[in-house]
Amino acid sequence: MDFTALGLLITRIAFAGTMALLHGLPKLLDFANKMHSFPDPLGLSSPVSLTLVVIAEFLCAILVLAGVFTRYAVIPLVINMAVAFFVVHSGDPFAKKELAFLYLAAFSTILAAGAGKFSLDGLLRGTK
Repeated sequence: MDFTALGLLITRIAFAGTMALLHGLPKLLDFANKMHSFPDPLGLSSPVSLTLVVIAEFLCAILVLAGVFTRYAVIPLVINMAVAFFVVHSGDPFAKKELAFLYLAAFSTILAAGAGKFSLDGLLRGTK
């Protein structure tokens, strides 16, 4: 049994799955109501910021969950969580920004290690 690959699978399911379902999907479904009031920490405009966050938190998270183009798909998630942790919640106590930190750590791990053999990337590469 390849426990490293199993660990990567569990990490992808837990973090990408919760990101897509608990964060990305609600923003996507309520896009019209949020688009003019969404935080704009980088000065891009609320609609652009919300669009980028939805792409990262929903679309990219689904790709990471499935293990498809994983290292490319996880980059927007790493950037998104870095902005959340270091910019949006910069002045907050750690307890308030802890979730962004945990997502950032998990997505950074996936970026470094890849999807593992229990993924569509692994199947396409023929990883044994």
